[in-house]
Amino acid sequence: MADSDRAATPDWMHRRTFPFRHMVPFLVCHLVVLGAFFTGVTWQAVALCAVLYFVRMFGVTAGYHRYFAHRSFKTSRVFQFVLAFIATSSAQKGALWWAAHHRRHHKYSDQEGDVHSPVREGFLWSHMGWLFVDGSEETDLARIRDFAKYPELRFLNRFQLLPPTLLALACLAIAGLPGLFIGFFLSTVLLWHGTFLINSLAHVVGSRRFETKDESRNNLWLALITLGEGWHNNHHRHQASCRQGFYWWEIDVTYYVLFLLSKVRIVWDLRAVPEKVLEEGRQADRERRRERRTAPAH
Repeated sequence: MADSDRAATPDWMHRRTFPFRHMVPFLVCHLVVLGAFFTGVTWQAVALCAVLYFVRMFGVTAGYHRYFAHRSFKTSRVFQFVLAFIATSSAQKGALWWAAHHRRHHKYSDQEGDVHSPVREGFLWSHMGWLFVDGSEETDLARIRDFAKYPELRFLNRFQLLPPTLLALACLAIAGLPGLFIGFFLSTVLLWHGTFLINSLAHVVGSRRFETKDESRNNLWLALITLGEGWHNNHHRHQASCRQGFYWWEIDVTYYVLFLLSKVRIVWDLRAVPEKVLEEGRQADRERRRERRTAPAH
């Protein structure tokens, strides 16, 4: 099928059937957290929750997003698998599924074909509603041929529940039931919604430095929650960059960690923001400040 033929909105978006079986795991994971009211909460469980949120958010942002979706840096096949495994443990399906959907999002951002645009479909749909539609679980391998050639990634994509299951058992072994309820399930739920906020809010709330074809926006709070993904307007202006906080004052924890990893050659060839794009942004910032200074007082 030609790429032009694939540009149309997927059939499942038109059908919009919501099998209850798709919603059950999502609802159960939220409810299981309440088990902590019966077991109590320990400091070990809270520490597990914080560590697993950070590590798995890094797996999603550095792995699923910046590496698999955008190829913004290079790494070895071993660390490629490590990134995929960590990210898959977040229970956000496999690397091939995630990156294929994200590449579609960039190709048709806020236009026909974007399956989770808040501008077109509203908050609830873009935040999580689209995930429950029958057909959304399919992986468009045509969009991710570069990584679909690796059998270990196809394995993780097929057996996507294996990494989170192993992690849940590890949390139970380390910190008992509180470790399971708080360490694993609460961190997973928080991680889900932190990630989903980029889909649902980063095209609605924030500032626009660059005039892109979509409504992408920069938002400091989203950047803090997602280790740097909140600089979404920057990202949509130059998606190939490994760094999404383009300027020193834009906090981008994922990039800082990747930069450190590059110093020990675990990753390399971190793709930079072109100087012309940086200057374009500086000029836009200067014009915005000038407009604020000259705006009449109310």
